[in-house]
Amino acid sequence: MKTLYIECSMGAAGDMLAAAVYELLDDKEAFIKKLNSLGIPGVVMSAEPAESCGLAGTHFRVVVNGEEERSEDVHMHEHGHGHCHDHSHDHSREHGHEHHHGHEHGHAHHHHSGLADIRAVLGSLDIPEKARADAMGVYDLLAAAEARAHGAEPEHIHFHEVGSLDAVADVTAVCLAIEQLKPERIVFSPVRTGYGFVRCAHGLLPVPAPAAAYLLEGVPAYAGDIEGEMCTPTGAALIKYFAGEFSNRPAMTVLKTGCGMGSKHFGDSPNCVRAFLGESGDGTADEVCEIECSIDDMTGEALGYAIEKLMADGALDACAVPAVMKKGRPGHMLVVVARADDADRLARAVLRETATNGVRIKPCRRVKLVPGSRTVSTEYGDVRVKTASGFGVERAKPEYDDVAAIAREKSVPFSEVWRAAAKEM
Repeated sequence: MKTLYIECSMGAAGDMLAAAVYELLDDKEAFIKKLNSLGIPGVVMSAEPAESCGLAGTHFRVVVNGEEERSEDVHMHEHGHGHCHDHSHDHSREHGHEHHHGHEHGHAHHHHSGLADIRAVLGSLDIPEKARADAMGVYDLLAAAEARAHGAEPEHIHFHEVGSLDAVADVTAVCLAIEQLKPERIVFSPVRTGYGFVRCAHGLLPVPAPAAAYLLEGVPAYAGDIEGEMCTPTGAALIKYFAGEFSNRPAMTVLKTGCGMGSKHFGDSPNCVRAFLGESGDGTADEVCEIECSIDDMTGEALGYAIEKLMADGALDACAVPAVMKKGRPGHMLVVVARADDADRLARAVLRETATNGVRIKPCRRVKLVPGSRTVSTEYGDVRVKTASGFGVERAKPEYDDVAAIAREKSVPFSEVWRAAAKEM
């Protein structure tokens, strides 16, 4: 199975992901020519050799109207005063905000674009429909995260840096490269976010920035020991959209390796995203843990909330099975599936979020189908389809969130949208 594995141990930004997957392409020169022929207003893109801590790779450079973005991480002294260091990187260009916020930058391309503006730009590009649908899907995730951060509706959000044309270029490059590579399986590593503060257009934001933090819900992520913004909102949105699964590098025969460089310097740690393209087996197996407990004194609503919280905290799966407890009391058996490294942390979360006084942790071997996704076009709009394959089994079903969103927007029954999507699978 053609597998793309992306290593985010030094975080991820749009330009770094673009450079990493660019290095996997057969005809790199044609790819850059194609990007520059798309006509993104004022944008010139180039792939330039770069080096970080002795590691060679590619830096994806985007120039808009003759200028590049810069950002500042803020390092806090022991007395609490911020000191800004310009790392000449584009990470903080990506923090969006509503149009009523002021901004400090004076570059001409720091305009405020709404989601409709972004869709218009993407809709005008001469790229395959799959790549266009993917790019729009990434921006839908970004808009939802920014809206949540600012307490607004996605369609009313106006981006500052996320919506700027250089970020559009990054997203388009990643989506077009992945469309050309056509992996059947996409796996991401856990994501390093960094910590501290980053200065953006309207002040200091904690790391990860609010939009990135929302996008990373349900994604294995950790701060690490480097102060600074390492995972941007655009990087987080690309990861959220394309990740079929998260793990350390799976067993695979690697055919190509790519290295996308950022411009920040983190001491003796190379600032890069690595991508591996190769072949993996038919289906997968891994080691997990089951966390179990018996509960007979929680309401269904409270137990449902606990399951949602555990999933958001990184559980691979969670369910409550009806059971008869001692003295004939009705209750539930809560079962949480976790990665071995997460088992103790999630066991404590079960104790915190439920009424149980103890849990059981059991190591298990899990055999599973390989997850994936594709997009189908229906009379109501594009719908993502979840797929699973391996061991001679092929499965597919429409993505619930897409079907529900279209049903609400078009005021049609959920079942009609579902049937329309299933017809196109």
